[in-house]
Amino acid sequence: MTDPSSTDTAAVPSNGAAAPQAPVLEVAGLTKTYASGARSLTVLQDVSFNVAPGETCAIVGPSGSGKTTLLGLCAGLDVPSSGTVRLVGTDIGPLSEDDRAAVRNEHVGFVFQSFQLIPTLTALENVMVPAELRGASANLRGIHQEAERLLTEVGLGDRTDHYPRQLSGGEQQRVALARAFINRPKILFADEPTGNLDDETGTNVEALLFNLNRAAGTTLVIVTHDLELARRTGRVIRLRRGTVVSDEHVSSGTVSEAQPAPSPSTL
Repeated sequence: MTDPSSTDTAAVPSNGAAAPQAPVLEVAGLTKTYASGARSLTVLQDVSFNVAPGETCAIVGPSGSGKTTLLGLCAGLDVPSSGTVRLVGTDIGPLSEDDRAAVRNEHVGFVFQSFQLIPTLTALENVMVPAELRGASANLRGIHQEAERLLTEVGLGDRTDHYPRQLSGGEQQRVALARAFINRPKILFADEPTGNLDDETGTNVEALLFNLNRAAGTTLVIVTHDLELARRTGRVIRLRRGTVVSDEHVSSGTVSEAQPAPSPSTL
């Protein structure tokens, strides 16, 4: 007969609280150095932080502080000179380029400043691309329906057959948002997502980004110069000259508040 006192209770804290979830993103001692002629240029120096599931985080700093380089390393688009990045529990440093791409396609969504839509594909086809690359083409009807749903959610349900050249900048970024969520990523990286938009359009795109992110429960990491956008997240990491100078949780941010969905006519 089993002694009740010997039962393994390690998984349940003594206070009855749920055990903390493992970070979605773990960055430890990250350094990136580039060769510049006979000299070397260190862009990032010993950067460390973790991002929890569902957390919203902004990385801010002046031009040249290493923000975009850091985002690329976190997403496995580049490899560090030293240090480690664990993405959804996987140390991506030792992986081949193809294996890093597979991790990204399985777990990561992207929103870029320059939209990065494929000009020869319609809005609907652009949104479907990540799911098709993931190998879900056997369920083409399901992918098509999900892409249509996401485009409708961002106010483009009547523009599914339009090509990028037929869309405004705000509309193109809304297509990019829909594409970013098609695979229901664990983490979404956004690099200056409103940088190419006017203030009003940018504000509306921000509202859509946070609404979609909240609905999906996705971890969100934004690189931005826009301090107002940064304050809408729950945490702000500041870089200067390649090092973290502050890491602040933003209690005054409005990201936890429901944002009104903009009407299609405002973007």
